[in-house]
Amino acid sequence: MLDRLPVEIVERIVAKIPDTDLIAASKVDSVWWQEVRQQAYKRWKNYATTIGHVQALGKPFEKGNIDWISFEDVNDFYKRWIDRLTEDQLYIMEKMLRNGMVVDPQERETIEHALSEQRWGGDPWGLNWEWNEWTQQE
Repeated sequence: MLDRLPVEIVERIVAKIPDTDLIAASKVDSVWWQEVRQQAYKRWKNYATTIGHVQALGKPFEKGNIDWISFEDVNDFYKRWIDRLTEDQLYIMEKMLRNGMVVDPQERETIEHALSEQRWGGDPWGLNWEWNEWTQQE
């Protein structure tokens, strides 16, 4: 039955599927596979854009004019937010890679590198900064 739905309906359904179930929906047929692939790329891009926006929110704190008591709270929240977005993005990327949805060799290399960094406890996007970077600015 799912394989007979119009593409427009499939698009709307796929857009509502959570990240954790998205790739499973690609198994219905080739139309679903294509829609899931497009949706996964959209989500990958959205995570990347959001991570960039969140990173930009931290820029005012680099100037040094901050209250150090509130900085610690902001720093913890900021770090958890970036970590969560990164985990969600890497989840989508890994599922796409494992299910043959990534065809560009450069994208494949980017994903493999990011996953390797994450497995070894690294920072795949180079967003991790140390407390000393903030405290030793002039």
